Amino acid sequence: MKFGRFTLDVGARQLMRHTDPVHLSPKAFDLLALLIQRRPDAVAKAEIHQRLWPDTFVSDVNLAVLITEIRTAIGDDARNPSFVRTVHRFGYAFSGAVSLEQVRGPIPGDAACWLTWGNGRAGLSLGDNVLGRDSAADVCIDAVGVSRRHAMVVINEGGAVLHDLSSKNGTYVNGERVMAPMPLCDGAEVLLGPVTVRFHRMAAAVSTQTLNTNSPMRPAND
Repeated sequence: MKFGRFTLDVGARQLMRHTDPVHLSPKAFDLLALLIQRRPDAVAKAEIHQRLWPDTFVSDVNLAVLITEIRTAIGDDARNPSFVRTVHRFGYAFSGAVSLEQVRGPIPGDAACWLTWGNGRAGLSLGDNVLGRDSAADVCIDAVGVSRRHAMVVINEGGAVLHDLSSKNGTYVNGERVMAPMPLCDGAEVLLGPVTVRFHRMAAAVSTQTLNTNSPMRPAND
């Protein structure tokens, strides 16, 4: 994901200014990734606390420190922000333009990644792959209990990372709830509400298919 002079590589967990790495602490990186993913919507402080510090009480001072760290790293001005906007008495929002053109496209050779369920499967592309009930999702899962934009798999040549998109019923990987960006390994079991899919790294790619749990699965095309 590119914004201004910067590239945020979620899979590699790296922020770059042109070709130079920019240091961010792990929590600051997760917060920046969350704000970019939810753009242009504002994210409430309560949600940020739950995503970054689940089941742990921390004061708003900790969050303010992370925001300051992010702004310092990207050269943003709190009084006249280009990227990170304070929404007073609510939270924060990412207000800059983001381009995915540099990272999206076919996955070469052994970097190909897939989701499988039953007798069906869906290929994933480099960049952001949104999973959900919305017909515009990259992988449409038409099932009760799946949110319209439930989760997102971010793919790059270095790996795959799963994000929950504030889904109502949660996203789980191998039984663990996704509260922050979580790397995916081959064979990982992903639960989206009531629907279980499996993540694979494979050698070829196919077009994304739509899952409708009310109709028979279509056989995978080998």
